[in-house]
Amino acid sequence: MNVSADQKLGAADIAALIRREISKGSLQLHDRLPPERVLSDSYGAARGTVRKALTRLEKEGFVETRPGSGTYVVHQPDDNSASAIEHATPLELMDARFALEPHICRLSVLHGRQSDFDRMEELCNRMEDCLDDPVAFSDADTDFHRALVECTRNGLLIWIIDQIATVRSEDDWTRMRHLTLDRRTIATYNTQHRQILNAIRTREPERAANIMKEHLETARLSLTRASDT
Repeated sequence: MNVSADQKLGAADIAALIRREISKGSLQLHDRLPPERVLSDSYGAARGTVRKALTRLEKEGFVETRPGSGTYVVHQPDDNSASAIEHATPLELMDARFALEPHICRLSVLHGRQSDFDRMEELCNRMEDCLDDPVAFSDADTDFHRALVECTRNGLLIWIIDQIATVRSEDDWTRMRHLTLDRRTIATYNTQHRQILNAIRTREPERAANIMKEHLETARLSLTRASDT
């Protein structure tokens, strides 16, 4: 992907781009990724941002960093899922999330631990510090929803959400982010994230699910409006 000068990429964006290349087969099992400095130049991002992206991918099981050797692909993609991801649109992503994430909230109430909730609290604080930084907000937002599904202890759901997140690497998604993530929208999302976390902490599954529906409806409406511009 060629990144234009006005498209600042965060760690989540870079991770999504690399994840997409792995899912498409452009990067194959056992391939070594370029060094951090090369990736930094390619994506126009600081090496620290690239490092965070690689750490994210390692946690997800896509790559493995070997000290003194480099970072290698350890994930074998499924051709069918790669094709579906490659052709998905941001609105399709929202529809898929709407089908899954309200119930993920219910499962998080059942299986979430205090350490999970503390992690989500930390991410809420990060997002609330990003009112004027859509890229940093987007990174923290991705981490929040990943932390939420990790509460379920359901490996299949975690894998599905990771696949859905790959759509973030599409050019359309980057364009939509620039069009939708203004200060007011970020503030609204922060309020909803905080309400979801509070409902999960107080063990109210249906309230958490309903707030998640409201959150996703808000996001989908923003995307719909942006797609008409």
